[in-house]
Amino acid sequence: MAEATVRRIAPAEGKLGVLCVGLGAVATTFIAGVENIRRGAARPIGSLTQMGTIRLGKRTEGRAPLIRDFVPLASLTDLVFGAWDPVPDDAYTAAVKAGVLDRHEHVEPIAAFLKGIKPMPAAFDQQYVKRLEGKNVKSAKTKRELAEALRQDIRDFKGRNGCSRLVMVWCASTEIFISPGPAHWTLDAFERGMDGNDPSIAPSMLYAWAALMEGVPFANGAPNLTCDFPALEQLARDKGVGIGGKDFKTGQTMIKTVLSPMFKARMLGVAGWYSTNILGNRDGEVLDDPESFKTKEESKLGVLEYILQPQLYPELYGEMYHKVRINYYPPRGDNKEGWDNIDIFGWMGYPMQIKVDFLCRDSILAAPLVLDLALFFDLAQRAGLSGIQEWLSFYFKSPQVAPGLYPEHDLFIQQTKLKNTLRYLMGEEPITHLGIEYYQND
Repeated sequence: MAEATVRRIAPAEGKLGVLCVGLGAVATTFIAGVENIRRGAARPIGSLTQMGTIRLGKRTEGRAPLIRDFVPLASLTDLVFGAWDPVPDDAYTAAVKAGVLDRHEHVEPIAAFLKGIKPMPAAFDQQYVKRLEGKNVKSAKTKRELAEALRQDIRDFKGRNGCSRLVMVWCASTEIFISPGPAHWTLDAFERGMDGNDPSIAPSMLYAWAALMEGVPFANGAPNLTCDFPALEQLARDKGVGIGGKDFKTGQTMIKTVLSPMFKARMLGVAGWYSTNILGNRDGEVLDDPESFKTKEESKLGVLEYILQPQLYPELYGEMYHKVRINYYPPRGDNKEGWDNIDIFGWMGYPMQIKVDFLCRDSILAAPLVLDLALFFDLAQRAGLSGIQEWLSFYFKSPQVAPGLYPEHDLFIQQTKLKNTLRYLMGEEPITHLGIEYYQND
């Protein structure tokens, strides 16, 4: 190992505070899961940081340590949890209402712990999430005042819990669709917009601004615009803080980022891809509003276009019809069903079909992503990586990238990017999978 190339990484000493925006199904499943794992009552299945390995060097070397043994990640025992939510329920009540986890096996044994996590009043405006009503909310004359109140919450939480570091992860509902406008181009314009209560500045943007101003990395788990615009990208660089998103890659889109690279790799055409979802949790209720659905739709629709690249392969994908539907169906609860009908064609244009019915548990898939993002964003911060963390695109439906770049959606390319970044940080050679050295005789 070339020690001289190891990037300097501050040690993961002290407590790491994980601040969740939203204390609903995803956040409570994440928090309760971590506590059950810490007590030996569950395993961290689905978490790359906890269960994944990373190959180092040549295949003949046989080096494949666990990622958590390879890079200096925070220990699960050092995590402390906080949250904001417009609903005043503590984590225990929220977890029971969400109904994701078995109440007797995984909630009641840690009831006292969960009851101790009470949400701070949220910066919430029903104009941006029309299907939710907020009772546990902050009041202020301007959006700047709300954002400053969030900054104070961050400082108070850090001091109260004796944390040495913090990360923030958006686990809340999808806001209405917002396109970047004049208030988003420069930091001065953005801050003037907060002072003037500009309607193009949504609550999620206030959380992101507050986090960056306090030196806290911010990961966006929803398709909201939030920090995907020049003003906050510049602020992240200026403050030396990491940002990334958008939208946790969990069910149907995860399937798309696996299947569509296969079609392109084998030069199989796609005539149409119809996707529909039914779910009954709070997220489903929010997405029943057309304006929130448009935000989610934009996130889900872009995946195929970027992976299949119809501009390069017009005969195969140039006339593909792609439709996405999300339907609120209360009886299903958090157990979402994602159904895909894919019309493909092969040799000489002959048609074929693939049908996928994914009966998934949305929050069960999302919870380990929250854990990994919290640990990796903290690692990035200690390693001095600031601004957009594209190497964590693996976790997002709509990855945030530097201006002028198109996002990479292929799950396996994203995984290679992530692992090569970890190798880079630790002074190991990146792996290209070329392998020509095994077959050359000279």
